[in-house]
Amino acid sequence: MTKTLRAWVADQIGPIAKPDEIRFGDNLPKTRSGKIMRRLLRGLAKGEPPQGDVSTLENPSILDQLSGK
Repeated sequence: MTKTLRAWVADQIGPIAKPDEIRFGDNLPKTRSGKIMRRLLRGLAKGEPPQGDVSTLENPSILDQLSGK
């Protein structure tokens, strides 16, 4: 699946846009009101542990899933 996605991006956008890493998860880190917590996604992409308030997450276990733990 990962190879297929990378090939599709290279074909549609260009080889320079191919992602280095693709992570699959059940959903995205969202608050109870449904807002995506982009700061957590940026931190995960950088390899940093979650920082700040995560008490409003709808499903806190998604952070472990996306970080590969």
